[in-house]
Amino acid sequence: MYQWFIDNYVEAIAALTGIIAIFFQIKVNSWYWPISILNVLLYIFVFFRARLYAEISLQFYYLIMSIYGWFFWTKKKNNIKIAVSKTFKIEWLILSVLFLPVWLSMAILLKNYSNTDVPFIDSFLTTLSFVATYLLARKKLENWLIWIFVDFSSIGLYYYKHLYATIVLFAILTILAFVGYFEWRKQLNASV
Repeated sequence: MYQWFIDNYVEAIAALTGIIAIFFQIKVNSWYWPISILNVLLYIFVFFRARLYAEISLQFYYLIMSIYGWFFWTKKKNNIKIAVSKTFKIEWLILSVLFLPVWLSMAILLKNYSNTDVPFIDSFLTTLSFVATYLLARKKLENWLIWIFVDFSSIGLYYYKHLYATIVLFAILTILAFVGYFEWRKQLNASV
């Protein structure tokens, strides 16, 4: 165990920061975002070593969205912080129309121009994560439903890639995504 930690300490620290961040996310606390920035920077390194290139692109997207989310979550409208809300039908339509070409383009690029052995699943989960992160940054309740699917599905990918600390992280994230969904739903119902 000690040797595994020595060999994988960046992944272990990244997993720990991910768990800490999710607790802040569930509580709709803006500290989620700076902790996520640290988590993202660590996972860029981890995923580069694992040759999960779509996941690296996702980390750069997370970095940008973390800055945006931090701003959006701390922004006030009429001196009131923006509340949790549901996703509008038009937003779902736009996100759905964008999903397929982004996923397929990324998968084709990875298949033809990288040495990854999982281009389609890596890009599929990455593209879903793009959608979930956008919804999260906008404080949309449904982000949690997408995260439940992505987090649970990612466990198999990380098992295949021997990223064991990340498997533990994503098992915990799956459970916490359920918790987050019900917590945010309570907040949404209380604000209606």
